[in-house]
Amino acid sequence: MSVSPKLFTRLPMYLHYLKQMPEEVENISATAIAAALGYGDVQVRKDLSAVSGEGKPKTGYEVSGLIRALENFLGYNQINTAVIVGAGKLGMALYEYSGFAEYGLRIAAAFDKDPAKTGVTSSGKMVYPLSDFEDFCSDGAVKIGIITTPASAAQEACNLMCANGIAAIWCFAPAHINAREGVMVQYENMASSLAMLSSHLARETE
Repeated sequence: MSVSPKLFTRLPMYLHYLKQMPEEVENISATAIAAALGYGDVQVRKDLSAVSGEGKPKTGYEVSGLIRALENFLGYNQINTAVIVGAGKLGMALYEYSGFAEYGLRIAAAFDKDPAKTGVTSSGKMVYPLSDFEDFCSDGAVKIGIITTPASAAQEACNLMCANGIAAIWCFAPAHINAREGVMVQYENMASSLAMLSSHLARETE
């Protein structure tokens, strides 16, 4: 089944909303979800149909069942192990964030080529030298690589990940990288997001 990338921006929003609902709420309609999140009624129905089938007439969806369906579809019920290359401020902020566990992501280690950044951090996290990357990934358990290096080092980090069995790369570096065939790359372009916000504010003040 072909899935629109935009679907994956909406499904986590549905899941978060459902998880915040009072326990006594057992059923919910697509219309109610659409109204709460500001989405179109038709869009929400289409999205939920792709994940969990059609809701029941008059009662809609069972909340607990829809939560399970969303988690299964998004892969949150399986734990994916990740590593970070680039132990600067952004890399360490991601490394020390505990909330990723809710989404099935476990960041097992961080690596950096700068000896000044390696060792045990004040929070007890271990940052390894980049030379240890191959050995750490040798058992094939690491599936996701997170790049938080400067742009100039992003391709080198990508090459290292591809050479060591990484199946997906989450790139925060402000650079385009070329991964080997079969490796998925997801970019987080903060400059682009900021530009959209700034453009909106500029139009609002005109």
